[in-house]
Amino acid sequence: MRKTTLALALAACAFAGTATAAPLCDGAKLGFAGLLAKCNRGEPIKLTLAAGQPLYEGTQPVKLQSGAYYEIQITADGSQELAITGPEFLRAIWMNEIVISDIEVRPMAVDSLEFDAAGTAKLSFIAIKPGSYDLHIPGTHGETQKVTLQIQ
Repeated sequence: MRKTTLALALAACAFAGTATAAPLCDGAKLGFAGLLAKCNRGEPIKLTLAAGQPLYEGTQPVKLQSGAYYEIQITADGSQELAITGPEFLRAIWMNEIVISDIEVRPMAVDSLEFDAAGTAKLSFIAIKPGSYDLHIPGTHGETQKVTLQIQ
C-alpha cells in the first residue's frame, strides 16, 4: 500500500512539473507518420568540411525543438581529410538515418563521421534531450570549427 501511494505521488509530481516536448505542428496533424510528419520538420542545418573554412555559416547557437525532426547536411570539399564529432549531441537525439551516396544507414549509435574525399552525408533525426551540445572537427579549438546546437 505504501509503495503504491508513493508511486502515485511521484507520478503526479512528474506530470505536474514536466514540460512536454512540443512538435512543430499541431499533434492532430501528425497523422500516421507521427513525429516524422512533414509539418514537424525544422530547417536543414548545413555544415561544410573544408580546409581553412568555417564549419557553419549561420547564427549560433542553432536552436532545435525537442520532439521535432531535423536534417544535418554535411558536405566535404575534399581539400583535406576531415571528420566531425559530437558524441554528447549524438546521444541526445534519436537518429532516423544517415544517407551517404544514396545508401541509407540506420545506426544504433554514432560518435563521428570522417570524410576522406569530397562527398555529402545527411543525418536525419528527432531532437530529444534538452541541452547545449557541440559538433566539431576533432583536434581543433577555434570557434569557427564547431557548431553549437541547443535542444529546447
